[in-house]
Amino acid sequence: MTNSEFELRGINHLALVCRDMGRTVDFYTNVLGMPLIKTIELPFDMGQHFFFDVGNGDALAFFWFPTAPEPAPGVSAPRTVPAKGELTSAIGSMNHVAFDVPPEKIDEYLVRLRAKGIEAADIMNHDDSELGVSKQVHEATFVRSIYFMDPDGILLEFAAWTRQLTEADVRHQPATAARSSVANT
Repeated sequence: MTNSEFELRGINHLALVCRDMGRTVDFYTNVLGMPLIKTIELPFDMGQHFFFDVGNGDALAFFWFPTAPEPAPGVSAPRTVPAKGELTSAIGSMNHVAFDVPPEKIDEYLVRLRAKGIEAADIMNHDDSELGVSKQVHEATFVRSIYFMDPDGILLEFAAWTRQLTEADVRHQPATAARSSVANT
């Protein structure tokens, strides 16, 4: 499928907010191995804006603001990784960042994250079952995921597609505000 309106080539960058730029640089460069590719000192002592290379010409960026409000887990972001608790976050929030990884490396990457002291959830095999996950990989598995958090509690995911998605994968009607408010009464 192609976009008939705009020539979009992917995500240029996603910009998040961190508490401590030094700690963020250490985590994303030394733990996840992302090269730091651009640093900006914001004018008027507003803070900093740093960019990391996530591959394929895409970047993950962080702002550090000296006066940023404290995080609000369960509102601005999920409270924990999906397998261990609540996944819900507020409308307009950034729920998580998923990095595309090779399917043949996902098991190795879980071991490597844990060896680096990262509390990573067991691999989730997302499928089309009622629960949406299975213990084993099978023909309906479409992506395998490892969820973990960065030092600021930002939910991250290593995601490995296991099969090509087709038109048959688009089969649910989108929920509307009216429909979801009826379900909540």
